[in-house]
Amino acid sequence: MNAFLNYRGTAVVFALLLAPVLVGIAHDRRIDRQLREAERDRRAELPETADAAQPVKAVRRPDLRIRARAQSV
Repeated sequence: MNAFLNYRGTAVVFALLLAPVLVGIAHDRRIDRQLREAERDRRAELPETADAAQPVKAVRRPDLRIRARAQSV
């Protein structure tokens, strides 16, 4: 009888330690699924023109202060 209680106690402690891990994994999977669905919906809403498929590229403006210093020296 003692052996059975020892095994049961060990199983309960193991379950208590493992429960938060399993809840976290389930939560992460749910978030990943929601992100995939949102991305799929966003892509479905985009127009199918060639211009819309191209990402907008940021252009870096030159630093005018450096040029002003170079010209004044």
